[in-house]
Amino acid sequence: MSGKALAKRLEVSARTLHRDMEALSAAGVPVYATRGSQGGWQLDPDWRTRVPALNDAELGALLMAQPKTAAAESAFAKLMAALPDAMRDRAAAIRQRLYVDITGWHGNMENLAMLPVVQDAVSCDRMLAIRYWKAGQGVVDRIVHPLGLVAKGSTWYLYAGTSNGPRTFRVSRIEHARVLDEPCTRPPGFDLSAAWKTATDEFQGTRPRFWALLNLHPSAARSVKLWRPWSYAGEGGAGEGEEGWTRLRVEFNDESEACFVILGLGVNVDVLEPATLRDRVAREVAAMAARAGLRAASVAV
Repeated sequence: MSGKALAKRLEVSARTLHRDMEALSAAGVPVYATRGSQGGWQLDPDWRTRVPALNDAELGALLMAQPKTAAAESAFAKLMAALPDAMRDRAAAIRQRLYVDITGWHGNMENLAMLPVVQDAVSCDRMLAIRYWKAGQGVVDRIVHPLGLVAKGSTWYLYAGTSNGPRTFRVSRIEHARVLDEPCTRPPGFDLSAAWKTATDEFQGTRPRFWALLNLHPSAARSVKLWRPWSYAGEGGAGEGEEGWTRLRVEFNDESEACFVILGLGVNVDVLEPATLRDRVAREVAAMAARAGLRAASVAV
């Protein structure tokens, strides 16, 4: 292809294209320029990429981390084509014994319609205009400097610079996104992993916490430990004179969440502390019983 056509296709200047071709050549990729009316940049037709040797552990880790998407399948096909025969057979055997299902039992509730647009802005270092749903404020418009994307479980976050400093935006809450022509400003020496750790540490330090001391039946105690393995403490001993029951001090976001969970556990839990939560649960149970009694009376009539 001619340099002009190639630069247009890659959306870069002719000077940038020439510099990139020289960098590829210096890296050992056989690209060269031919002169004349039919000239341009050419790649040696016999050249193929070479994948460094992978051991079983590396190959297994690579396949286990691979989600089932069209792009991932395409990348895997290219990887398979470049692997030696023995390693290709090993990769095929691993894939026959592994299936990764990244969705939960109730499906993936994350709306990732805007993820490709956000990825584009991040990859090409362009500013991004977003319409974002923010809790407590409704829909707001923002123009941000996209610095990176973070996947936490099945949830995606955009880490971006704003006029008020760095912020994180949950991608599923972005209702509309548009890549702008202006290049974004990237802080020198920016490290996404370090920035994300700082942001999560700050969030953990400022988010509300509500602790409750519960007396739990063994089945309920097991469920609580599986539900939030990081947020309980003080295990030990039977409570309220019931053998086999376990006392746990459990962390919730607020009193409303604690009440919701406790009502779900029913007769398998007693609230020991705080008294305000114990009284609230008692009021909820009494109201539910009264409502059920009214319904039963109306049906009988």
